Amino acid sequence: MIELLATNDTARISLLVGIFALVGLGAFTAVNAFAQRRLQRQGLEELIGPKATAGNVANLRVQANNSAWARMANMIESRGLSLSDTKDERLRAKLKAAGYTHPSAPRVFTLVRLVLIFALPGIFILFALLSRDPPGFFKIYVFGSILGLLGLYLPNLFVTAKADRRREAIVNGFPDCLDLLLVCIEAGLGIEAAMDRVGREMSRVHPEVAFLLSTTVLHLRAGATRQEAFRRLADSSAVDEINSFSTLLIQSDKLGTSISDTLRVYAAEMREKRRMRAEEKAYRLPVLISIPLVVFMLPVMIGVLMLPATVRVVRDLLPMLSGG
Repeated sequence: MIELLATNDTARISLLVGIFALVGLGAFTAVNAFAQRRLQRQGLEELIGPKATAGNVANLRVQANNSAWARMANMIESRGLSLSDTKDERLRAKLKAAGYTHPSAPRVFTLVRLVLIFALPGIFILFALLSRDPPGFFKIYVFGSILGLLGLYLPNLFVTAKADRRREAIVNGFPDCLDLLLVCIEAGLGIEAAMDRVGREMSRVHPEVAFLLSTTVLHLRAGATRQEAFRRLADSSAVDEINSFSTLLIQSDKLGTSISDTLRVYAAEMREKRRMRAEEKAYRLPVLISIPLVVFMLPVMIGVLMLPATVRVVRDLLPMLSGG
């Protein structure tokens, strides 16, 4: 059987088609079981009584959240396949740190991972079979497995990298926004009006910080308390500096201390931290530069210095030693 698979292309293709059919049959069985379970759950809910859901209220927020990926995720879940993760809260916090605050973000993330797991190996197998010299079964299996693992971990790497870039942008832009916030408060504006003005002024220079401040202003105008709005600001940013800033504002509001004095001290501390981060990066440059110098430039310099002596030895000294 193994010799037949190794020598006959038709047998290999038939085996791959059979494996695909078995996987498809297993997936169809699982989806059908989920669908039956969902129908039973809906029947039980109808027996219990009608329940008002938020989806029955058609408003602008629901229409805005109804994106293409969200509709696709809802359609798949309506067929009985659950896209919820076992660590949903942790995944939601990770996506929120990357800037994905959509309610359907965890389900869309799971959907993208599932699509990539099957799409990348499928594309590779399609191109491999359509090529003039199709690879062997073992090569297809190895590369397909590697591409499946890449499809599983690439979304995680993308979200982690985007969260790091967003965190760095917030940390670098927050001291400037904090200085403007201090100027607005010392000019006589309240904390809500100052955040609104700084958010509008910094929307082009530091859009991430401006979005956080504008969202906090919207929460305050919607009727949320200052403590609740500042807590949401700290949770949505997922940055230690913003968390400390929110804690300072909450304590100042509770204790009745001057917000301007608090912001002045904290702004000076933030500027000092930014200066220390810049100095740390500057001190790391000589160490980082020494790596390419040793790896690339040092061998070239040694070759340039030693090449004339080597040529002289080969031309003059070796013939003399050999008696030529």
